[in-house]
Amino acid sequence: MKNFWKDRAFFRAMFSIALPITIQNLIASSVNMLDTLMITSLGQESLAAVGLANQVFFFYGVTVFGISTGSAIFIAQFWGNRDRRNIKRILGLSLTLGSLLGIMFTLAALFIPEYLMKIFSKDPKVIALGVKYLRAVSTSYVITGISFSYAVASRSVGEARMPVVASFASFVTNGVFNYLLIFGKLGFPRLEVVGAAYGTLIARAVELFIILYFVYSSRGPLAGSIREMTDWNKNFVKRYFKTATPVIFNEAFWSLGTVLYSIAYAKIGTEAAAAVQILNTVQNLFMVITRGMGNACTVLVGNKIGAGEEEVAIQYANRFLILSIGVGLLLSTGIFLTSDLMLKAFRNLTPELYETSKRLLIALAIFFTIKVYNGTLVVGVLRGGGDTRFSMLLDMAGVWLIGVPLAFIGALVLKFPVYYVTPLVYMEEVVKAAIGTPRVISRKWVTNLIKDM
Repeated sequence: MKNFWKDRAFFRAMFSIALPITIQNLIASSVNMLDTLMITSLGQESLAAVGLANQVFFFYGVTVFGISTGSAIFIAQFWGNRDRRNIKRILGLSLTLGSLLGIMFTLAALFIPEYLMKIFSKDPKVIALGVKYLRAVSTSYVITGISFSYAVASRSVGEARMPVVASFASFVTNGVFNYLLIFGKLGFPRLEVVGAAYGTLIARAVELFIILYFVYSSRGPLAGSIREMTDWNKNFVKRYFKTATPVIFNEAFWSLGTVLYSIAYAKIGTEAAAAVQILNTVQNLFMVITRGMGNACTVLVGNKIGAGEEEVAIQYANRFLILSIGVGLLLSTGIFLTSDLMLKAFRNLTPELYETSKRLLIALAIFFTIKVYNGTLVVGVLRGGGDTRFSMLLDMAGVWLIGVPLAFIGALVLKFPVYYVTPLVYMEEVVKAAIGTPRVISRKWVTNLIKDM
């Protein structure tokens, strides 16, 4: 343990990656919180509508994140070997897949938004508001997919500051245009939920412009031409999909499971859906540190494996898991002690919605430490080590065999209130930790993906 705290090289490397990612995630979560705070003033139905409509983006965004992180596993190992040519080829695959998926989701949000909203809610007002929001925000999906690919890849080559600058500009842009377009200030039309969608779209466009400017003006390892990024052969693509596909499927089916949680919560009622939107906003705010740490783990473990230093990679993985428990305990305590203070930031909450939201936050505080640990274990250690198939099976088993069945049993069969259903869902985290920890101890997760590639 003494060597643990004295290893300055480890902590210097961790903070150089984790701190910028944490700041970026904090900014991104602040954007979501800003949206929620502004929309809350429009009423419970508007809050529920935007929250449920954004489940479509959530499903897309997490799937694209799977594509990006599946690619980043390779990029981290290639960067450990300073192989710029293959980094650009992997980035090209990530951009192509993310853009194609974005086009599909854009078309769905444009042409069948009512069908999508009816999956989540039976409230006519919620459906009507959600349809307007989806159509307005739909064109942001492809833009977001491209931004994700570049931002995640940049972290894997040790350049984590650029996405922070882009996210901050996005945050400011989103806040300004939300204020102008939701409430109709300074001569702009009052568009309410549609204004929130346009604010998001404009902010995403600004973010992408800044990312592309940084990438190509710096002439770094990601600044590839179309020819360089599409210089693939059959074997290269096959090796990519063998490793990346489990990550993509993992994120897609995990996010689909989370969407089903939202459907189960919405079955309880509009108030439950609105309370869960508040819960998710607060949870995302508290997860920023842990996501930064998990992504730093992915990069550092991947870099060490790519450089042939497998024992150091194992040592780093164990250190990150120990840190995740300590950070999780601190944040759990913070959620519990500040629940009332956080809820006061949300305007116009009815007494019933306030009480439901507070109980949800207490449930989150109880399970938050194990959520942090699992996030580092799955995303940081297993994926960073190239053990993507096992991490996929672990995540999918937790969601589809534990979480989703318990969510619908609690909501539809037992008729529990939402603050009893969420703890049932959180039991998936206990199962994942119990199965995932022995895998880490076994060292079977260490895989060199770039050997002979």
